[in-house]
Amino acid sequence: MSFRRTMMSGSVLPFPGRGARAVESDALLPVLIVLHQETSTPGRVGNALRALGHTLDIRRPRFGDALPETMDAHAGAVFFGGPMSANDSDDYIRREIDWIEIALREQRPFLGICLGAQMLAMQLGARVAPHPQGVTQIGYYPIRPTAAGNAVCPDWPDHVYHWHREGFELPHGAELLAEGDDFPVQAFQSGQAFGFQFHPDVTWAMMHCWTTRGYDNMDSPGARARHQHFADRAVYDFAERAWLRQFIDGWLARKPHPVLAQAAE
Repeated sequence: MSFRRTMMSGSVLPFPGRGARAVESDALLPVLIVLHQETSTPGRVGNALRALGHTLDIRRPRFGDALPETMDAHAGAVFFGGPMSANDSDDYIRREIDWIEIALREQRPFLGICLGAQMLAMQLGARVAPHPQGVTQIGYYPIRPTAAGNAVCPDWPDHVYHWHREGFELPHGAELLAEGDDFPVQAFQSGQAFGFQFHPDVTWAMMHCWTTRGYDNMDSPGARARHQHFADRAVYDFAERAWLRQFIDGWLARKPHPVLAQAAE
């Protein structure tokens, strides 16, 4: 797999200013949260959503939770990461990838993080696979926002936290928002849906948990040593945390293109 990146023409709109009118219809709706392990939490993303006044509808399809048939009762949906692969044959993996079509069709805010982004990419027809040389990203690595990324949300961090061994190609018709080195596609947008290869959701406590329980992964090619995770966090976390708050605010304030078109008439 080449992890090619293909810039496609499309419309990239900056996030609207968040105000009472912008979010009035969705202000009290919960956000659908999809987690993949019994002990997983929505971390910093969940904290940002609660701070905006949204409750969290947490579901774990892996353990039998059903997903809604429509997004009518939710302000948005966030699919988080996990140690599994979007290529796995498990029924719940297939169901989650298929479900993303509902959010896309209804033009509701969707955010995929790591595994969630890989599921989104696969739903959009892109391939997901390990790096051709077996390289992983475990720790902090640099990213570079594109012009489209800065148009959507400025002030991107220059280093972000990763924990993955697979990446994905840019889906046909999607906009590349941020790029990297070993895994070129780091963030992309397709309509109201966004995918991040990295983990802006990780809190200090989550990092301790991951670097303890997943210690064996740190022997993988390209992985950072455990102590480097915390040394880098002290340098890069403030910018990543500030950017995430700004992104989440604007992400939920977005409206489907038909609504924007009607507002302009």
